[in-house]
Amino acid sequence: MVEKLKLEKRFIRILDTNLNRCKEGLRVVEDTCRFVLCDDTLYKKIRKVRHLSSKYLTDQYEQMLNARDSIKDSGRKAKEQSRQNLRNIVIANFKRAEESLRVLEEYSKIIDFSIALKYKALRYEVYAIEKKMFLKYKNIF
Repeated sequence: MVEKLKLEKRFIRILDTNLNRCKEGLRVVEDTCRFVLCDDTLYKKIRKVRHLSSKYLTDQYEQMLNARDSIKDSGRKAKEQSRQNLRNIVIANFKRAEESLRVLEEYSKIIDFSIALKYKALRYEVYAIEKKMFLKYKNIF
């Protein structure tokens, strides 16, 4: 792996934004598994994915932090959508995580193709967890 690779600011911002988005979406799902469904198995699987998603870009943390501009980010003023129920919250956050993992997969190819493959594997793991969760708890969702 290439350590301390100096990336263009615009690319590193994409990585930073999507890593944050991914972790935020997974945290919502994780807390749903932990506190609403009381399912330790699913909760631990989601937590593991969330932790791994950060691990793969550890070497770029300082660059991502330096490139971050949350005050001027045009996405900051994006309109939020209301959620009608637990199902809508969980679906929205699974999709948030999955889409972010796809972006991380694509843009991490700039850093190291092996990282891209790890994000791809995480994305497919999240797809499987989503299916398992909705099938197991279809009476709740």
